[in-house]
Amino acid sequence: ADNLSDALKKLKITTSDSTADSLEGCLDCLLQALAQNNMETSEKIQKSGVLQVFASLLTPQSSCTAKVANIIAEVARNEFMRSPCVDAGLVPPLVQLLNCKDQEVLLQTGRALGNICYDSHEGRNAVDHAGGAHIVVDHIRSLCSKTDPASEKLLTVFCGMLMNYSNENDTLQSQLINMGVIPTLVKLLGIHCQNAALTEMCLVAFGNLAELESSKEQFAYTNIAEELVKLFKKQIEHDKKEMIFEVLAPLAENDVIKLQLVEAGLVECLLEIVQKTVDSDKEDDIAELKTASDLMVLLLLGDESMQKLFEGGRGSVFQRVLSWIPSNSHQLQLAGALAIANFARNDGNCIHMVDNGIVQKLMELLDRHVEDGNVTVQHAALSALRNLAIPVVNKAKMLSAGVAEAVLKFLRSEMPPVQFKLLGTLRMLIDAQAEAAEQLGKNVKLVERLVEWCEAKDHAGVMGESNRLLSALIRHSKSKDVIRTIVQSGGIKHLVTMATSEHVIMQNEALVALALIAALELVTAEKDLENAQLVQILHRLLSDDRSAPEIKYNSMVLICALIGSEPLQKEVQSMAFLEVVSKLRSHENKTVAQQASLTEQRLAVES
Repeated sequence: ADNLSDALKKLKITTSDSTADSLEGCLDCLLQALAQNNMETSEKIQKSGVLQVFASLLTPQSSCTAKVANIIAEVARNEFMRSPCVDAGLVPPLVQLLNCKDQEVLLQTGRALGNICYDSHEGRNAVDHAGGAHIVVDHIRSLCSKTDPASEKLLTVFCGMLMNYSNENDTLQSQLINMGVIPTLVKLLGIHCQNAALTEMCLVAFGNLAELESSKEQFAYTNIAEELVKLFKKQIEHDKKEMIFEVLAPLAENDVIKLQLVEAGLVECLLEIVQKTVDSDKEDDIAELKTASDLMVLLLLGDESMQKLFEGGRGSVFQRVLSWIPSNSHQLQLAGALAIANFARNDGNCIHMVDNGIVQKLMELLDRHVEDGNVTVQHAALSALRNLAIPVVNKAKMLSAGVAEAVLKFLRSEMPPVQFKLLGTLRMLIDAQAEAAEQLGKNVKLVERLVEWCEAKDHAGVMGESNRLLSALIRHSKSKDVIRTIVQSGGIKHLVTMATSEHVIMQNEALVALALIAALELVTAEKDLENAQLVQILHRLLSDDRSAPEIKYNSMVLICALIGSEPLQKEVQSMAFLEVVSKLRSHENKTVAQQASLTEQRLAVES
């Protein structure tokens, strides 16, 4: 301790003419003390005011420079020392030292700057201001191809410095990307894949940068996919695989890179991991199984990568993923169902899958999750069924396979994501399927649940889908029984509200359903239509210049149907509809103009 105090005192009075030997002795003493107790020594160094002296010692000519930089690097390992290092003006001379040729000086300077930047806003700003990153990127570029131990050590330190410099800082990450650091780091990874420390630094740097959208475009122009897959195949340790996964996941969000990863053979690696870990209850294996299967699903989100793996439904990858659905692992069931939902993104794939018995597998999976089931699995299986029901030719096949009944088992669910997918699946199934629409529309339990969900104000998606399904039941069945069921369950007011939706498609669906109600069961629905103020709403839709042509057209069709009811006709007469309709005779849309003429005639006769 006394030696340390003496050394600090000597350094304080040091001037440039003191002998290099006495200076070296003091610096060695500091390094020794830091090695024994870094934190305590750092505190003493800070209190002594020696940091300011260091700034003048950081000169390329001095033989002590590397030791001074080493001391700064050691001191800056402590969080409380980083701002004092910046305040003492150490960053500009350190950045200047990056221009020297001495390897030891470069190594210690890189360490010092890297540690000053670690988790320190002030440190990063100071390095940025002094232009440090640019010089380091140039160094990495020129050292990139050298494989001697000294160069690799320097590269590791420089990569670490850039990582600390840009970690969780979008602005500085963008700056590095604009300097073209990505292709350099990818090249580095390829050349130095045998060097574990350097590889690790590259991976962490990639993980940092890969979150930014602009980086993905740059990564897509490199052979990163190939390098990462090559590296991945060599890994045995869980932690190393995990590191690579952390880079792969953000990169795989880019469709071009998805395809590159598929072509580089990542899928085979992922399937192998699934096979090895599926029956294990070890924590690491469970984590690996989840990451691998999630990544597999992510790769299928790209149209090209998905189609490549589907291979007309004969692909071995597609077949393997199918085998996940009956698995006992919830994670694999989930990934399998999500993968099917992703494969089911075009009519050809959907038709092939339905013809090859996938619906049965999904229904069996749902059956396993009816009572206290796994919500994410329910949601995924329903998503897959909804997508499969989109092509017209699949609807009747899926209905006769019993999909509607399987889906209705989840009516009791209190989980909005499940409710949302259940509604979407039923709506897809009954599209232009009159018999099924009638059967479901007469199901009082279903209709009552829909009416309840039409009021789910906290869940706009569920509310919207419930309204759309109510309307679809009427539009596709054109059945008086269905309309009566919906009237008795209190559904009319929701269809009227739906006619004021901000989405034209929903307004239209509501108006068409209401026109069918008015044409088929006006007397039954009369009171509810009156209470819901339908006539006033139609007047508003026709008067509003922003209403789409089809909304104006269907509103007039509905008015003509409503005047068959005495109380509703009185409302129509009291609201000066003739005036609004006669203006629409000169509407630019011919269909609207013709309907306006017809409506005007009907209104004139009735008045």
